[in-house]
Amino acid sequence: MISENLFGGRRILVLEDDYLVVEEMVQELAARGAEVIGPIANLHKAFDTLTRVPDIGGAVLDINLQGEAVYPLADELVRRGIPFVFATAYDESAVPIAYRQHQRFTKPVDVQQVATALLKTPS
Repeated sequence: MISENLFGGRRILVLEDDYLVVEEMVQELAARGAEVIGPIANLHKAFDTLTRVPDIGGAVLDINLQGEAVYPLADELVRRGIPFVFATAYDESAVPIAYRQHQRFTKPVDVQQVATALLKTPS
């Protein structure tokens, strides 16, 4: 059974440029206790949000935002120690090797799997 407060109020940044694709995921994240930041549709707004919003606890990233690859933001999340996953229609071969250690979920994503990936305690 999924805990209704699975995310415990953590702020989860969601980057996706197709609102219809992400609407259900955003609702599920919120229903499970996440404070959803987004969806954000482009890199400029994403970097701005990352600067303005403190204590982001994780992120769900679409790989392609309005024709721009999300990897520069992924690099910044790594630098800040913020866990993230990719939610994309791309298969693994389309993801550069440097980013393959981050879990990739096919849309529509399973929020339980996203939670497990974002909330796991580093060993």
